[in-house]
Amino acid sequence: MSKTLQAIRGMNDCLPADSMQWQFLEDELRQLVASYHYQEIRTPIVESTDLFKRSIGEVTDIVEKEMYTFDDRNGDSLTLRPEGTASCVRAGNQHGLLYNQQQRLWYLGPMFRHERPQKGRYRQFHQFGVEAFGFNGPDIDAEVILLSARLWRLLGISEHVTLELNSLGSSADRQQYKSALVEYFEQHKNQLDEDSLRRLGSNPLRILDSKNPQVQSLFSNAPVLTDYLSEESLSHFQQLQSFLTGAGVNFTLNSNLVRGLDYYNNTVFEWTTDLLGAQSTVCAGGRYDGLVEQLGGKSSPAVGFAIGMERLILLLGELNKIPLGNNADVYVASLGEEAQSSAMGIAEVIRTALPILKVQLHCGGGNFKKQMKKANASGAQYAVIIGQAEVENNSYAVKPLRIEGQQLTLEKQDLLAYFKERFAI
Repeated sequence: MSKTLQAIRGMNDCLPADSMQWQFLEDELRQLVASYHYQEIRTPIVESTDLFKRSIGEVTDIVEKEMYTFDDRNGDSLTLRPEGTASCVRAGNQHGLLYNQQQRLWYLGPMFRHERPQKGRYRQFHQFGVEAFGFNGPDIDAEVILLSARLWRLLGISEHVTLELNSLGSSADRQQYKSALVEYFEQHKNQLDEDSLRRLGSNPLRILDSKNPQVQSLFSNAPVLTDYLSEESLSHFQQLQSFLTGAGVNFTLNSNLVRGLDYYNNTVFEWTTDLLGAQSTVCAGGRYDGLVEQLGGKSSPAVGFAIGMERLILLLGELNKIPLGNNADVYVASLGEEAQSSAMGIAEVIRTALPILKVQLHCGGGNFKKQMKKANASGAQYAVIIGQAEVENNSYAVKPLRIEGQQLTLEKQDLLAYFKERFAI
């Protein structure tokens, strides 16, 4: 017997029982970004490897350990995209969307990282993100954070997420800070793990991203980046805080928040929760003013964030904030060949007149008892039943399945009016 094929570890099927949860969240996200007039962009899943090396940074876990990279038949190095921002910038540069323009964009799709699969962290995962290009001031930083805060309110989870905020300053600010940070960690090299020692010579800010408790114990006495901010960077950060406070958005300042990607500057933020164990970050982002030029375009300021969809669905599930199941509204059953043809016709009539309803037509024959069992299993509120008598009288029997009520016999127009009233259409 041949071996049963299974999905690749860390790459999961989304079965019909789960798909409604995804559809619910996707619908909420699409309505949200439309209300802020952000426009969708769709980019390829496969990109040039160089795109991610140049944007994310070669001395990062993503590039060093996690990317799915391969050579195609022409010998070109290609990578399954590990995140969405670099692809948005590449597309914007390629199609002339960014220079001297302002763009508010959003995306939704699969990303790929070769990590150890665990709850909330998968090798194929999905991200929703927004990216705003061409805006210099802290007002756009505030807008993308307000957009994310509105999402939590729409989903009813605001009290379960916390906004953490920091500023990385400009490149010049960070250079001064890096020197101070290296000097500090050099004095404590014996407490650094292998990853941190490697980063000390290449990207010392990433040490602040360490999850090693021994390394984290050094953070309390380490230099603080905000002490090295220029007057311009500090003003930007203070104005952002003022905007958020004025809008009623609570936040916590976290001087160790550096984010895992090299392209960030000035504003960085994360929304975290204590309900998902180690995978506490639900949404993360910040400003990346140098990335457009870094990837070959004309200089353009930019800010954005990304949300891990699987992690957000896990959180919604923990809080019972997402609909379960995918029930039909109306189940159409029939007895006899002539009645079956009539049933198929009325099912199409209902779908045309009342497209909001989910109408399931019984297929495969069977006696009345079997069909009613399937009607109940479908979760439908009502069954439309057609037998020989209904065919001869050009009428339809309607039976309530979830509430007390008498079975009625109705003509076509009365049937449509009946469902309009019952489903408040």
